[in-house]
Amino acid sequence: MLWWYWIVIGLVLLAGEVTLTGGFDLLFFGIAALLVGVLAGVGLLADFTLQCVVFSVLSIASLVAFRRPLLTRFKLRGATHQDMDTLVGERVHMLTDAGPDGTGKGELRGTTWRVRNAGARALARGERAIVERVEGLMLWVKAE
Repeated sequence: MLWWYWIVIGLVLLAGEVTLTGGFDLLFFGIAALLVGVLAGVGLLADFTLQCVVFSVLSIASLVAFRRPLLTRFKLRGATHQDMDTLVGERVHMLTDAGPDGTGKGELRGTTWRVRNAGARALARGERAIVERVEGLMLWVKAE
């Protein structure tokens, strides 16, 4: 295999990372392909089988070693990240009826949510309710 194939593959993988995933999924494979291309280009990796082995080892080792720290670092830097617990106390506009301990749909911050009525009184469509707690993507609400 010609060394520039590895360079092209690496660039395609890096472009895929930027345009498709953004979660550090293809980044390490792209970098490994570029490194193998450079090593093959200077004559250090002449055998195709050895190139494939080096590519595999570099890709998997760097993925295991660096992906989680990078995800943690960039998620902690996100200035717009809001904790789901900040929804507690907010008002939900009911989009459907929800009986006591029943489920329905509600609108909060421009997004439709699944809601569960935690109160003893039924909630009617159009009524406002208060978020008591959040469990996954379910908002537990009670009448105002």
